[in-house]
Amino acid sequence: MSTQNRSTRKDLIGFVTSRSGDKSIKVTVPYKTPHPRYQKVINRKTVVHVHDEKNETQVGDKVEIMETRPISRLKRWRVIRVLERAVVAGAAISEKDVAEAVPTKTTQA
Repeated sequence: MSTQNRSTRKDLIGFVTSRSGDKSIKVTVPYKTPHPRYQKVINRKTVVHVHDEKNETQVGDKVEIMETRPISRLKRWRVIRVLERAVVAGAAISEKDVAEAVPTKTTQA
């Protein structure tokens, strides 16, 4: 099978929020979007279950993930690479911390 026939896969950047089991993590992908009527910027998030083959991530790490074939009942994503390591291992990150790190759709060029 050649790589030309393979469809392009989605990739996202998010933060590791939970290590649930061996080779399994939860990644929160935050984004900001304007309210349909009032145009106020609203913080939203998507939580995805991700396969971490090497068990290299920790809670709080910023990771890049890619869509893949179904690995288990919930896992449809896998870790490509760790972009930033967490400053303190095991420290929980809040939604406020995540929201500050994400640009809005209205400010992107």
